[in-house]
Amino acid sequence: MTQFARENGRGILLCLAIAIPCWIVGTAVPVVGGPVLSIVAGMVVALFLKERGSLDAGVSFTSKKLLQAAVVLLGFGLDLRVVLQTGAQSLPIIVLTIGTSLVVAYAMHRLLDVPSKISTLVGVGSSICGGSAIAATAPVVDADDAEVAQAMSVIFLFNLIAALVFPAIGAALGFSTTSGEAFGIFAGTAVNDTSSVTATASTWDSLYGLGTATLDKAVTVKLTRTLAIIPITLVLALLRTRRERGGEGSSFSLRRAFPMFLLWFVVASLVTTVAATAGVPASAFAPLKTLSKFLIVMAMAAIGLNTDVVKLVRTGGKPIALGFCCWVGIIAMSLVSQHLLGIW
Repeated sequence: MTQFARENGRGILLCLAIAIPCWIVGTAVPVVGGPVLSIVAGMVVALFLKERGSLDAGVSFTSKKLLQAAVVLLGFGLDLRVVLQTGAQSLPIIVLTIGTSLVVAYAMHRLLDVPSKISTLVGVGSSICGGSAIAATAPVVDADDAEVAQAMSVIFLFNLIAALVFPAIGAALGFSTTSGEAFGIFAGTAVNDTSSVTATASTWDSLYGLGTATLDKAVTVKLTRTLAIIPITLVLALLRTRRERGGEGSSFSLRRAFPMFLLWFVVASLVTTVAATAGVPASAFAPLKTLSKFLIVMAMAAIGLNTDVVKLVRTGGKPIALGFCCWVGIIAMSLVSQHLLGIW
């Protein structure tokens, strides 16, 4: 323990020092969110670090191990019964929007020659749950910190735009202003990150005096989307393992391919579900959910510290174009699906 603290302590403490103010500000301004603020702050601090040899081990630990721990703790926010009961209506829309985003991401990767890892992160982040999906996918595809930062920046941009324009889009399309169902499903399927889903749905509730009806629907849909992390990251792990081994089926190892932290994510979800069935209130798991979100902010600080901001800006055009196409595809598919299902 003493050796671990000696090797990693300074880097972890630096990430913690960056994360705390970003967490506070991000909580107050959810449309921006702590993770994006933390990445930016980390990149700024990195510009002024002259000697960082004693920091690298702790920063690397934070960006990788603590990020995986955050994903595991995210599972404590998932009561699978609630997801299955109230998410069933939105499941076809979720499947279609996720499929659309992944197909568009692959097509744009080929068309614009966007690096495969960045296109994967943006496609998954756009279609599932923003920063959390990127956090889960990054270690599976072995993305480096600069690639994670690039993907997070793209997700943030369209989160911000969505929170600002979605209420106007909903009003223009004639979504019900006496029920939060249609707009809640729209926000839950077409906004990338949980914090921005919350901000967008809450705006609709405030505009039309719906209490938390829209927010409750949007968050439930978002939780259902979050479950897609499991099959998608597993498939990515399998593809990566086969590619690394030259496609030799005989040498394929499921144990090597499976991202073990996702197994613990599933276990955490099951623990939450069993406990809720036994009568334990959801609020009992709130501290673990909060810790998960804070660890993501810490990990983003570490990623920012390891990111070359100049290179990030110089290479940002194509990933933004890819993210825009994914976002538009998700919006279109969400609206068309809802219309065909008679939700609006």
